[in-house]
Amino acid sequence: MPETCFTIQWPDGQTEECYSPSTVVRDFLSQGTTYPLDDFMVRCRIALEKASTRVEAKFGYRCSIADAQLDKIERHARAFSAPADVICLSIT
Repeated sequence: MPETCFTIQWPDGQTEECYSPSTVVRDFLSQGTTYPLDDFMVRCRIALEKASTRVEAKFGYRCSIADAQLDKIERHARAFSAPADVICLSIT
């Protein structure tokens, strides 16, 4: 299960390196794409949940790093109000 890192830019210009234990994040985010904050959050929730579920199916336990990453994204997102955009700068 190849891990994937993605870099995002928050509405205030801060960038953040994010982690997924699976490439499934590529099904929900695209490099160079700007997402409304609410849409970005839905995409992250689904992608990181699927990634953690894939780990569980393979190893018998959820990926705590993916769960923590989602928690960190959600905490950071609460600092902004709509309308606001998040940019996916890169996916590696």
